[in-house]
Amino acid sequence: MLLLLQQSLPATWRDTFQLLASGFTWVLGYSKIVLDFALSGGSVGEIVLKAVLIVLPCGVLVLAMLGTMALFYTLPFRSGRPTLLTALVMSWWDAVRMTWFYWAGLLRFGVLLLGWIWGLVKLAGSLVLRFVKFVFTRPLALLDWATHQYFRPGVPWLAFLFILFWSALEATIFTFTLRPTVSEVMADLTGAELTGLSVSLILWPFLFILISGSFAAIQALSDAIEAKKVPQIVSMALVEGFVMFFEVMFLYRELIDAITPWIAQQTGFQLGFFTTLGLASFGWIGVRAMTWFLFGRFGTPALLGILARENIAGAKVGGPTAAAIEPDFWRGPIQALKAESEWFKKEARELFELISLPVLQLLAAGANFAVVVIMGRPTFTLPFRNLDQVLTSTPIVSPSGKHVVPGGVA
Repeated sequence: MLLLLQQSLPATWRDTFQLLASGFTWVLGYSKIVLDFALSGGSVGEIVLKAVLIVLPCGVLVLAMLGTMALFYTLPFRSGRPTLLTALVMSWWDAVRMTWFYWAGLLRFGVLLLGWIWGLVKLAGSLVLRFVKFVFTRPLALLDWATHQYFRPGVPWLAFLFILFWSALEATIFTFTLRPTVSEVMADLTGAELTGLSVSLILWPFLFILISGSFAAIQALSDAIEAKKVPQIVSMALVEGFVMFFEVMFLYRELIDAITPWIAQQTGFQLGFFTTLGLASFGWIGVRAMTWFLFGRFGTPALLGILARENIAGAKVGGPTAAAIEPDFWRGPIQALKAESEWFKKEARELFELISLPVLQLLAAGANFAVVVIMGRPTFTLPFRNLDQVLTSTPIVSPSGKHVVPGGVA
């Protein structure tokens, strides 16, 4: 630009202009060398490292040289030269200090960032260890708790679980046994053949409820006999007979039909209608008797009490209850995060200050050179102590040329 300006002047003025502009010429040439060095590199890593470490200091250096040369050009025409030169020297001192503080601030920020990352790694490791401990110790703790609770007088949970397990087992067996028959019936009713899975999803819940109801009917008959109420005994015996007939006719008969070819092959005897129903009835009585005396008489009252939301016979009401087993897996970290929310806000502000202050101080040092050239004194007092000082440290220039702090009196 200076070369173009020089060529536009008359030939008699070119040498004079060249002499006067020689100060800026070497500054601009040196600035180009500095900026080319700061913005170039042989690899991506080198370019990134220079961009972080030396681009801003080099920019401040260029501003300082331009401001110093501009001040030297105006020095013969200005008053208060000692003060002006003192402000220039102190501006250079601030630029050097802020460059050092910039590098120190980056180092401090990097150390703090590594500390935060290490803290997050430790937190993740703690959660993983908690999870591993929970996986390996919680089943044992639950087993220990269940053992202590079960052998105290109260709800027969083991018998209750056996009732549910046996009902599910019988429902599964009879689902596979009845699925072909039910598939044919459903195909006749709907006109479309259903898949085996669809039939099983419909049949299994129905059979589970039916078998559980069979145990409930036996319990009702047992209660009637224990109470010695003859009308209730007769009615419940009839109900139990109907239940037995239904299960024998539609469930256990299918099992007998499945083994009929084997019986005929071994004995040569063909089972008839009444013989099949008789064997199915004996099978039902045997199965219900074994399951009833083993766990049905203990688990059925618990099942009925849970369904009716009533107190279960044998359970202690008002006694000491077992403490709920709630693993302190997520609660501890979540409560810690809630308790430390203010701390995180404070740390976030400190982290923002650590990355902002070094940059803002360098920019302020560069701006001071321009202000010294114009007004003869710097406008920023460096270094900045905190972010609040940055927000309130830009002065307002009054008409008299004095600096006024925002909120103060001019």
